[in-house]
Amino acid sequence: MVKTWVLLRGLTREQAHWGEFPSTLAQALPGTRIVTVDLPGAGQLRHQACPWRVEAMVQACRDQLAEAGAAPPYALLGLSLGGMVASAWARAWPQELAALVLVNTSLRPYSPPGRRLRAALWPQLLRLLASDRGAEEAILRLTSSRPERHAQALACWQAVRESRPVSRANALRQLLAAARYRWSGPAPALPLLLACSEGDRLVDPGCSRLIARAWSAEIVSHPRAGHDLPLDDGPWLAQRIAQWQAAQRVAPAR
Repeated sequence: MVKTWVLLRGLTREQAHWGEFPSTLAQALPGTRIVTVDLPGAGQLRHQACPWRVEAMVQACRDQLAEAGAAPPYALLGLSLGGMVASAWARAWPQELAALVLVNTSLRPYSPPGRRLRAALWPQLLRLLASDRGAEEAILRLTSSRPERHAQALACWQAVRESRPVSRANALRQLLAAARYRWSGPAPALPLLLACSEGDRLVDPGCSRLIARAWSAEIVSHPRAGHDLPLDDGPWLAQRIAQWQAAQRVAPAR
C-alpha cells in the first residue's frame, strides 16, 4: 500500500481549500499519510512568482515534500490545475510515483480550449482575477453544486483570501500556465484513475473521459457534483479511490 498521498489543488487555491477532504481520505485509506502542498504563488508560496509553465511548478512541490520529511514513492491526487502538475510530475520523475489520480482536469491535445475551460466563463474569470469583492462567493457558485455546503466553505475561503491572498499577477500566471500546458508522449506508466463531475460548470467532464480513453485508464463519474468534487462529495471520492487502490494493488512503499 502507498504510504504517502500528496494532494495538489487548482487555480489560485491552496492547502486550506481542501477543507475536510484530507481527513476523509485518510479514514478511507488507513495507515496512509496525507500531505497537502501549495503551488507557487498560493498559500505558503504566495510570495513566489508563479512560473509561466506547469512543468516548472513541480519542483516547488517536491521541495515542500522534502522539507516535510515525506519520502517517495508518492501517490498524487491532482484537482484541475493540480492534475496538470501531477501529470507533469509523472512525466519528469516517474520513479518517484506509485499512482496518479486526476480529478476534473483537462489536457491538450485531447480537448480544445473551449472545453478545457468553458469559453462562456472566460470573461467572468478575468473579472474575478481583477476584483476581490464577492470573488470567493462567485467561485463557489462556479465550482460547487451543493449550496448547502457554501456557508461553511465561504467563511473559510474568505478568511484565506484575507490572510494569504493570491496576487492578481500570480493568478494570471497560473491561468496562462494552465492554458498553455500540453501533454506529449505515451500515457504515464503508472496506475491511473480519472474522476469527473457531471455537474462541472467550469471544465467539461468530457475532458476527463478523453484522457481516460487516450490513456486506457479507469474513470469514475459523479452524477451531480460540481468542479470542486472534494467539497461537494468528499466521501464519495475517497471511497472510489480506496476501492480503486484495492483493486489495482498499487505498488507498495519501498
